[in-house]
Amino acid sequence: MHQALVIAQTAVRSGDVPVGALIINKDGVVIGKGSNEREANNDPTAHAEIVAIRSAATRLQHSRLDGCTLVVTLEPCAMCAGAIAQSRISNLIFGAWDEKAGAAGSVWDVLRDPRSIFKVEVTAGVLEKECAALLKDFFSDK
Repeated sequence: MHQALVIAQTAVRSGDVPVGALIINKDGVVIGKGSNEREANNDPTAHAEIVAIRSAATRLQHSRLDGCTLVVTLEPCAMCAGAIAQSRISNLIFGAWDEKAGAAGSVWDVLRDPRSIFKVEVTAGVLEKECAALLKDFFSDK
């Protein structure tokens, strides 16, 4: 999560919300990284999770990320939760809860819905205070 926090800070320079994500393969190697790039690229889908998933899939030359873990500083939204499931990521670790748009346990629980075909192991609240503080500081300056 410390690495994800460092990645999140890169988003601030472009005016993006500071969210950072990385994908680790089953051997513990980082295979994808991403920060929010919505404002930088005028792309509403360029959330940190999506950027990291695209990076990892490109590196592996495969659309499935079975056995991989996504580490992200903020609870994924519904779009990102869907992408996590579709990419077959096995584990999600996130820091701060998103009480407005979270889809991994707060507002919705897309990844653990019993009707979902793909199940993802979710670990929440890792370095939660640090992740939340980064977001709070960003929005207090706005």
